[in-house]
Parts: sequence; structure tokens; C-alpha cells
Amino acid sequence: MKIRSKALLEPVGLPLVGRPARRRAPALQGILLSLLLVAAAPAAEPFADSGREAHAMLTRLCDDFGGRLTGSPDNRAALDQLAAELRALGLQPEIVPFKMPGWERGTDSVQLIAPLARALRVAALSYTQPHAAFEADVADIGAGEAANYPADVRGKIVLLDSSSAQTTRDTVRLAAARGARGILFINREGGGQLLARTGSFVGEALPLPVYSLAQEEGRWLQRLLARHRPVRVRMETRSRCRETETANLRLVLPGRSPERIIVGAHFDSWDLGQGAMDNGLGTAQVFALAHALRGRALARTVELVWFNGEEQGLWGSRHAAAQLGDAPVVAMINLDMVGVPTAVNATGDESLLPALERWNAGRGERRLPQGVKNINWFGSDHTPYQLAGVRAITFDGAIPRESVRYYHDFADTIDKLPEQLVADSTAVIGDALLALVADPAIGTGRRTPAETEKLFTTFNLERRMQGIGYWPFEPKP
Repeated sequence: MKIRSKALLEPVGLPLVGRPARRRAPALQGILLSLLLVAAAPAAEPFADSGREAHAMLTRLCDDFGGRLTGSPDNRAALDQLAAELRALGLQPEIVPFKMPGWERGTDSVQLIAPLARALRVAALSYTQPHAAFEADVADIGAGEAANYPADVRGKIVLLDSSSAQTTRDTVRLAAARGARGILFINREGGGQLLARTGSFVGEALPLPVYSLAQEEGRWLQRLLARHRPVRVRMETRSRCRETETANLRLVLPGRSPERIIVGAHFDSWDLGQGAMDNGLGTAQVFALAHALRGRALARTVELVWFNGEEQGLWGSRHAAAQLGDAPVVAMINLDMVGVPTAVNATGDESLLPALERWNAGRGERRLPQGVKNINWFGSDHTPYQLAGVRAITFDGAIPRESVRYYHDFADTIDKLPEQLVADSTAVIGDALLALVADPAIGTGRRTPAETEKLFTTFNLERRMQGIGYWPFEPKP
């Protein structure tokens, strides 16, 4: 889907990834750059104080603006506030506008009308379209595979179990083909929780309404249907698709070299709660990096990006990755719900392992307990950069279950996110970033499209990506 690079000066001793960057200087200049990188390496600093400042900033964002659904007035107001907070630090962030297939939540409802009257706790998935209110019987389709369907679901609303391994796209297509009028999927967490999420990774308007349903109510309906009790509901959807104008926020901290390390986190959230955990945490961590690095001499350039549109299909990072051109990029670091890191992940790129191993070994007694991993995964803002041929780094960092279980719903609020978690996680992330900024043995480069395809097929990700419509490579014969 995206692009290629060139380095201003190529540090010695690194086999470049994919197509080699063009040399711009003789070997002596490469050696001089290596010495420059070492000399310019800033002393390690605890980023914890900046993490605490970032938590205070996030508290203001969450309490003053609530959830940051992409395209909503609250999202834009919160983004403007984040930009103002950065300017107050003497920094110059850039608002980078883009358009995407958007969606806005309306007043939606699903009412149980038989065997008793009750408003069900539901949330429409994004890209669900408005429709006139209708009543329909409910049919249980279990895990949602073809074999799980009753003989005839035409005109009915189907009930999907939380155990389903199907993609939403495949589930919707099969249900529509069988003549269903709507889908209720049972949430995987108990306690009345809902899982707000996208109904289409590629921005397609859904052919029938799809709702998340609280687990307790979903299982209640399952029990009734298992006893052959008729279950009937009334469904009305007012949410709608619309093209959305939104923006990323970008901040460049210039280094002595134009070689850059990109650190990103998605700024948007779902609208049911405050989005403190997902991904206010990453939003705060990137702010903490800006806070700590302002005014510092850096050997390499650091680009910080807050992405919009991640929750609905990685739209902000898709836009940003498409704008890279020939920029010499060392790697992209993605911070999406990262607790205190227990491992750093080269995300499938073996060429990153030596640098990450050097950093971790250099931490001595503070080495990450699970060390360095190399496992590619899909579904967050590093993916568009990988598809552009850029290497990506992610972290393993668990978040306590008593907090993370609430993500995407009403209880994803700032009180679930301890200040110390932001401070401690930022300290590790910042230390890794400074090491990569100063490491003279790691250079820039881009994978070829064939190498990128292998990066995903090696980890068996193509089936899932194909299932949601986000596979940019030609199908194999």
C-alpha cells in the first residue's frame, strides 16, 4: 500500500532492510556520523516526572471532553486542547487534516417485547445505517458459522455468541445472505459491559444493523430460545455513515540527522466512556515524550504523532504512512494500550533485534522480564507503516484486569488509569527511544513489497486481513 526511503548519511555496520538506501557520503562521513550519534546521545533521564504531567493533561482531556469518537465535536475540541497544551510547553505541533469514511452515533434502541417488555443494553457498531423501527423474532446462531444457523432466519434478528471467531465482515455477509434483518452479538465481558467497535474495517456501510449486547442479557435470550420460548424485539437505528473531516496531530523534534524515529498512538476513542485506557494511555505517553524531550539535543529526529480514526479502521495512520515519501525512517514505535513494558517486540523484523537486544542488555538489572520478542501482529497503527515498508516496534505491557476489562465502554474513565502506571511505562518507553535515537549501528531503509507480504504471511495474518478487506497484495493463484 505504501512507499520507500533514502538516508542522508548511512551509519556504518548495518545491513539495510529491503532496498538499500542510496549513499550520500563516503565511508569517512559515515564514521563521523557514528561518532556524532554517540557524542550526542543524551544521558538517561527518568521520564517519570513527564509521565505524571501527562496523566494530569489526560485527566483534563477526559473530564472536559469525554469520549473522542472520530469526527465528533468532542474529538476535535480535545485535539485542539492537546495542541494548546503542547504549545504551552514551547512546542509547535501541526494539525494534519484528512478525510475518512466516518460515522456518527444517534439515538439507537433495541427493546425486548416478548416474552416481556425491557430495554436492552446495546450499542450499535460503527457503519450501521439508520432504518425505520421494526419488530422481529430472534434466532440463535451460536458462533455464527453456516452450520450454526437454524433452517430459516429470514426476517429475523440473529443472536451471535461471544465465542464467535468470525470477522464482523464475514458474519454480516452471511447473515444478510440468509435474509436476517439485524445482528445482536453477545459481549465477551460480564458486568453489563458492551464492546463498542467498528462494523467495517474499510468503511463500508453495513447492509443490516449490528449491535453489541450486554452478556447477561444475551445469555438470558439464549436460555429462553433454548427452551423454545419465543423472543421478539423492536429495533430502531438512527446512527449514520457520513464522510468525516478530521486530523492527526504531528510534532517533529529535530535532530542532528534527518533520520527519524516515529512514535505514534491513537488519539480517538469510542464515545461510551472517556477513552482513558484506550487509548488515552498512549496519548499521555506520547505527550510525556514531548514533555521530556523538548529542548534536548537529539542525534536523530523524533516525530510524534497522535492518530485519529484508529478505532474505525486505522484511518489516521493510513494517511500518515501514505505521506512519508522518501523520508529516512529508522522505525515506527506504536503505543496502543501499553502498560509497563515486560517485553519489546521487533514485530517481525529481524534486523531490529540487535539494536533492541543491545538496549535491553544495557539496562542491567532493569532488563525487561520477557526480553526481546519478534512476533508480528495486526490491528493497530503500526500496520499501515509496515505496509509502507517501515519497520515497527511494539511493546508487551499488561494492564491490570480491574482496569482493562472496561475498555470501549462507559467505565473506561480516567479513575481506572493510575498515575504511576503512566509514569512507569513512560520511563521504559522513553529509555528505549533514546537508545534508538543514539544507536549508530542501526540505519534506515524500507522493505520491498514482496518482503512486506512475507512479513504478514510468515505470521499467518493474511487470512484475517483478507477477511476484513485490508489485504493490499495480489491473491496467489
